Amino acid sequence: MTPLPDRYCPTDGVRIPGASLAWCCPSCHGPLDLDFSPTPAPLKSLTGRVNSLWRYAETLPLAPPTISLGEGRTPLVPLTDDISAKLDYLMPTLSFKDRGAVLLAELALRAEPRRVVADSSGNAGTSVAAYCARARLPCTVYVPFGTSAKKLEQIEAHGARVELVDGGREAAGAAARRAADQPGTFYASHVYNPYFLHGTKTYVHELWEDLGGRLPDVLVLPVGNGTLLLGAALAVAELYGAGLLDRRPALWAVQAAAVAPLAEAFAQGADELTGTTPVAPTLAEGIAIPRPPRARQILRAVRDSGGTFLTVTEDQIRHAQLDLASRGLFVESTGVACWAAVREGALAGKSAAVPLCGAGLKSGLAHA
Repeated sequence: MTPLPDRYCPTDGVRIPGASLAWCCPSCHGPLDLDFSPTPAPLKSLTGRVNSLWRYAETLPLAPPTISLGEGRTPLVPLTDDISAKLDYLMPTLSFKDRGAVLLAELALRAEPRRVVADSSGNAGTSVAAYCARARLPCTVYVPFGTSAKKLEQIEAHGARVELVDGGREAAGAAARRAADQPGTFYASHVYNPYFLHGTKTYVHELWEDLGGRLPDVLVLPVGNGTLLLGAALAVAELYGAGLLDRRPALWAVQAAAVAPLAEAFAQGADELTGTTPVAPTLAEGIAIPRPPRARQILRAVRDSGGTFLTVTEDQIRHAQLDLASRGLFVESTGVACWAAVREGALAGKSAAVPLCGAGLKSGLAHA
């Protein structure tokens, strides 16, 4: 078994040994990054490899696991002449979170904890629960009251224990972090643990392969905690650094107008959250994050790419969900946010890809 790379704090540089159960920086308590700079394989060498995200083995910090459910390699279909959709809701647990959850579960197996804990508004918890079931690891998922009943049912079906937390998404995260500090606990955090980002980056590696070794002008990505966008930034850096891309795409980040702290900070030219954004209920529960821990990294990644932030209203979300359903694609309300942002001409002729992140069966149609 190869040694695990060290983790480090991007804020103050504190390093954490790879095998440690520590889930945050001991100094500033912020999320960690991974000391791992892989070189992707050339396009032609991918022929004949396993048909899952593990075909990009050179870019992943863990060896292919025994607990894989065949995650990854989701279809790419056209929506317009310029916009394609990647159907990540066709993952084993019906959301893109499987890309990162499989790495967290494999990492937990190495640590041999007494239990695994996670926090979620639904989809990440479902993914972690499923992969922990596959790995035969006991799992507890902390979720806020108001989480979709269908998502709770899915988590419990995998044998995980659900802890309902009074309050919103941040309260559920705080409860999970308190539990994570107990001895013998592995915190399968899709926000704090950098292995999750190295799973989500395979979204872009697949796009690059599907498009014959190129990427569109724009990657449109939903942002709450920013795990898909930050994974995308990792993959773009890897491909460009290896000379496998001749240009970097712009990253366009999408937030619900009802909860848009990053969009406000970006508009104000701030490097961090301004703390002044009002928060209201939204159909896009999966990206309704008032204070994402990786805010500084997200803002920097969007700016460095020459990208921007867009926000979508509740009506735009409803209309986009119905529009996709009329095209044969039933996607949950959070998962349609990117299509809602660009379907009416925002791209001005640029080529783009949008992820459809979660299945409509998880929460049903959005209603007024």
